[in-house]
Amino acid sequence: MLVAFWSPKGGSGTSVLAAAVAVALAQRGPTRLADLAGDQPAVLGLATEPAHGLADWLELGTGAPVEALDRLAVDVVPGLKLLPRGVSGEGVLAPVAAAETGAALAVALRDGPPTVVDAGTASTPATRAIVEVAEQSVVVVRRCYLALRRAARIEATRRATGVVVVEESGRALSPQEITDVLDLRVLVSVPWKAAIANAVDAGVLAGRPPDVIARPVDALLAAIGAGRRHAA
Repeated sequence: MLVAFWSPKGGSGTSVLAAAVAVALAQRGPTRLADLAGDQPAVLGLATEPAHGLADWLELGTGAPVEALDRLAVDVVPGLKLLPRGVSGEGVLAPVAAAETGAALAVALRDGPPTVVDAGTASTPATRAIVEVAEQSVVVVRRCYLALRRAARIEATRRATGVVVVEESGRALSPQEITDVLDLRVLVSVPWKAAIANAVDAGVLAGRPPDVIARPVDALLAAIGAGRRHAA
């Protein structure tokens, strides 16, 4: 199973949501979190940021060995391994030629254990290819009209599984209006509370995710058919 999370606009909470989903899945069986946005080491509270990762794998092209992904994996908590982006090849995601390699990476990830992908804004050829190949593509949006306008113009939105809405006080857009604009069902709403930010800042999201995000994540997994315990 390959589930990709992405947003048309940065700062929407995509990385935190992807991490929380991966942590929840890891409680059901071995799970991987593929980081293409570069924020997961900080979100998960890792002591150091891995120098090598998926950017290096993509740099090798379509002939990159699948088994090399296992060597890049970093243990986070029991059951969860992080495939970091790495910092040694940050420009690798940009070239147009990376689209084909991105699709190859998606296939490799899909054939392994359940994998959650943090695709960021899916603004590069590689990340767009991964979003398109993923079995579940989830768009993360705030109740922001500008974000919805941008999402409506992106081809990948039309093939997405659904939307996760990050709740904010003072925003007037309703879930139904979001559905009407994007023609996608709202899978779940996640309230953006201080407890979530505090868990990330303290580096404890992976070990002790607060109920305010754990509960909607469980509902999200059920909505996309990923709530059952998977095989080791």
